[in-house]
Amino acid sequence: MTDTSKTEAGKSHWAIAIHGGAGAMTPETMDAAGVAAHEAALGVALDAGRDVLASGGTALDAVCAAVSALEDDPHFNAGRGAVFTYHGTNELDAAVMEGATRGAGAVCGVTHTRNPVQLARAVMDKSPHVFLSGAGAEEFAREQGVPQVDPDWFATEARWQQLQELKAKKLGWFDAGLKYGTVGAVAVDASGHVAAATSTGGLTGKRWGRIGDSPLIGAGTYADDRAAAISCTGSGEQFIRAAVAHEICARMRLGGEGPQAATEAVLGEVGAMGGVGGVIYATPGGETGFAFTTPGMFRGRADSAGLRELGIFGGE
Repeated sequence: MTDTSKTEAGKSHWAIAIHGGAGAMTPETMDAAGVAAHEAALGVALDAGRDVLASGGTALDAVCAAVSALEDDPHFNAGRGAVFTYHGTNELDAAVMEGATRGAGAVCGVTHTRNPVQLARAVMDKSPHVFLSGAGAEEFAREQGVPQVDPDWFATEARWQQLQELKAKKLGWFDAGLKYGTVGAVAVDASGHVAAATSTGGLTGKRWGRIGDSPLIGAGTYADDRAAAISCTGSGEQFIRAAVAHEICARMRLGGEGPQAATEAVLGEVGAMGGVGGVIYATPGGETGFAFTTPGMFRGRADSAGLRELGIFGGE
């Protein structure tokens, strides 16, 4: 499924796109109540980012607002409602990047920070580093006053049952249901600057401190005013190997490809490696779009021309 929204020449234009993960969602596997609940949650997050842009805010502020809302909603695999590791903990990863200077911040393996995307933003704005992990990242969070919670805040019964099912059925290393509930947002503001943010709880039953593509700059998250802002969701190992987010931008910047063509080509490379997933993008010119190789992807977008749409399944 593909969508694009393009600015009119010469007019100031802002736009935002969000995702709540790609996966095996179909009209046959989701009932009407589930569809309504996920669309409502996506709408809250989309409107949080849209309101920032509509009031003249930056793309970076908009994507952080949208992803924070998704982290707080237990329907998605980020923040509250994150999946459990094999040992029954919630370990969270997030990244942010802005396209004007290619400033970036990322964290992984955090267990007490309510909104990991806000911690990633603090790493970018208030530290000399790009990527912090585990206990050190949360020491920095406390120093910066980033809100902390008891780990029980993240736990939900539905995610706990997913872990028990994986263990009981010995489903293997990865989420057999292909429910990649990673969340993300990309935006372009009225000044033409782009930004991206991504947040995740990783894979159900993950072990050994496994980290996926979401917090890795250039893999699951990237932003460059010379090309686009990208946020990814899917089978992280393949997205890392293909450096998906940066590769899309490189194809646009160096090869002259359009964002949709570049996105679909790189997802094809992921597929050749045995991976699946989805991508959202926003360009400095005001285009937004989606592409995914799974049956569905929770998604939405809005812009200054009045567009506001939500989707879950392929073909919508």
